[in-house]
Amino acid sequence: MAASDQESHARAVRSHVYQDEGYLRGFLGAVGDLQKDGILQDVILEVEERWFPCHRLVLSAASPYFRAMFTSDMAESRQKTVILQGLDADTFEEILSYIYSGTLHVSMDRVQPLYQAADLLQLDYVKDICSSYMAMNVEHSTCVDLYKFADVFSAKIVWKVCLQWIAKHFTEVTSSKEFCSLSVDQLTEIISHDELEVNEETRVWEAVVRWVQHSREDNCTTYPASSLTSASSC
Repeated sequence: MAASDQESHARAVRSHVYQDEGYLRGFLGAVGDLQKDGILQDVILEVEERWFPCHRLVLSAASPYFRAMFTSDMAESRQKTVILQGLDADTFEEILSYIYSGTLHVSMDRVQPLYQAADLLQLDYVKDICSSYMAMNVEHSTCVDLYKFADVFSAKIVWKVCLQWIAKHFTEVTSSKEFCSLSVDQLTEIISHDELEVNEETRVWEAVVRWVQHSREDNCTTYPASSLTSASSC
């Protein structure tokens, strides 16, 4: 065969990369079956006195938190049972279900604990899903609570959506009991918002006075109303 023919033949039969579309699904399903059947588990995670038998390899692959725990010189890397602090058992069970199945169930009554657990375990996908879910469910009954949560955990997307919603529905929000649970910094941020919608400036003053009175009733630290209203852009 001539050199030119050999080159043409080599180009014609060059290697090709094949992707088995069902492999990942099948692999994850097999891992989930091992977990359900209690096979090859090599570590027990204890959360609130509940035991969760698991696989170190699976946990390490899913979470940088567990990877650091099991691949370092930490005592936990050698222990058969590892106690996890700062988590509740029901939430961790849901997190574990996600790690082994890739499926996450989110609801308004569980989304905040899920986000906190994902933040601790460094599960970015879960955090992103929880953030999107919270941002899509901002309304009168949830806006203040979600705003405070987002502020504490630096969930920027949720924080921004909540702040805009509260600013747009300021009068409605200030009539709620939850409004008085805001911190002074959170309240100042709201009344300083460029898009604060109020018909009269007195609405802002009345809201601040109500917040201050509630703080006094709860024997909390009080703040001069004037220092807050001066920050308003109305």
